[in-house]
Amino acid sequence: MMKRISMIFSVGLLVLLTCSLNVSAQNKVDLSKIILPDGFKISIYAEGVTDARSLSSTPDGKTVFVGNRRRRNVYALTDTDGDMVADRTDTIATGMKTPNGVAYHNGDLYVAEVSRILRYPDIMNNLKNPKSEVIFEDYPTDAHHGWKFIAFGPDGKLYVPVGAPCNVCEPEKEIYASITRMDPDGSNMEIYATGVRNSVGFTWDPRTEKMWFTDNGRDMLGDDIPACELNYAPEIGMNFGFPYWHQGDIPDPDFGDKFPRTNFTEPKYKFEPHSAPLGLRFYQGDMFPAKYKNNIIVAQHGSWNRTQDAGHIGYQLRFVQVEGDKVISSEIFASGWLDKETNKGWGKPVDILEMPDGSILVSDDIAGVIYRISYEK
Repeated sequence: MMKRISMIFSVGLLVLLTCSLNVSAQNKVDLSKIILPDGFKISIYAEGVTDARSLSSTPDGKTVFVGNRRRRNVYALTDTDGDMVADRTDTIATGMKTPNGVAYHNGDLYVAEVSRILRYPDIMNNLKNPKSEVIFEDYPTDAHHGWKFIAFGPDGKLYVPVGAPCNVCEPEKEIYASITRMDPDGSNMEIYATGVRNSVGFTWDPRTEKMWFTDNGRDMLGDDIPACELNYAPEIGMNFGFPYWHQGDIPDPDFGDKFPRTNFTEPKYKFEPHSAPLGLRFYQGDMFPAKYKNNIIVAQHGSWNRTQDAGHIGYQLRFVQVEGDKVISSEIFASGWLDKETNKGWGKPVDILEMPDGSILVSDDIAGVIYRISYEK
């Protein structure tokens, strides 16, 4: 009898602990802290997604793929009942080396590790038993800025950045501090752009099919310089200045005297210094007000090395309006992930994904959730 009572108590305690953990998970993200323009609302698309980084989805938006930077996993999140909340999680891969980048293309899932690109053929028919093949494995193995965002361009090629293996240095190989591209089978890899310190996001204007990308500025020049960058790369062969010139007009103290400023392409927009802009997308849906159509929403991950007196910066989404090759306006779209009283960020936006209904998803690698932002008139 005592044994049975003990078992009942143990089961009851386990249920109580499980319920407590679930309540804790649901309560750890206070969405009321997020500030959005009038008419917009934010909800949770998926929770418990530790280290949620890059996002990609099937064309119907029912399954969203999520990469990791620190946790070494890749997930598929599925909304089985169409209520815009993921209710099934499949683990595509574990034990990978910083599988930050994911891209769904023509039925296959592409995943970027530090030094190689893998393809999972016919992924939707193999979620329970995915098989991978390495299509490219000759990228550098350096962990410093080694994580990769990947995306397919309008030309059908897979674009892959290679970060600088340092804070600031003259890399020995041309492949460093670049954006590369290759055919979907991994062949014909070439360097598309150089002088790019650490891009963790790029996108293409749907009207012109020209590339825009974010780049994170160097550290250790102080709290207020250099700015992080939004760059425009309409053609192959452009150089954006790293490590010689920062934000287009600040010479590096060690390398800036080697080449004139005019040798390089300057950014189209300067983000706040150390604000770490990562994922960005041109909004193409009809749910949001008209001003957002064909313009950019950027995830600013947030600073890590500004002094306490200066305070952290970023931890927000920014809306950037463009015409052709020019930025004509910019404003904060969503904020509140930074607690300004304590100078601590409780959440850090990473990537943005537009859904077929016109809402957007935003990954957060600190809070471990994926948000959904929608608009109601």
